[in-house]
Amino acid sequence: QKNCVSWFRLQYRRIALLFFAVPNGGARSKIEAGIMKGEGVTAGVADTILLYPSGPYNCLCIEFKAPGRYQERSQKEWQALVEANGGKYVVCRSFEQFQDIIREYLLDL
Repeated sequence: QKNCVSWFRLQYRRIALLFFAVPNGGARSKIEAGIMKGEGVTAGVADTILLYPSGPYNCLCIEFKAPGRYQERSQKEWQALVEANGGKYVVCRSFEQFQDIIREYLLDL
């Protein structure tokens, strides 16, 4: 994911800051988790979001998964909500796939 974000920001400098990670994962204490939940952290949200419209989509959400790993129920529910509201949601499994996803989405840039 780190390489993907770095590549994106070098390739698409004009919209670089519209692509960002969502801090949903990681181990946290119960206190810290409670604070973050109160601040709006939501289970299932994609790992990264690009707040840039393209074609029929108003945004692009990318969930990174290692080969052999699959979405959790909350992630599938969030995907359905994104897609029902005009966003594109993609599960990405490699750097090369990420590049293809971005290039296809940002065809006009």
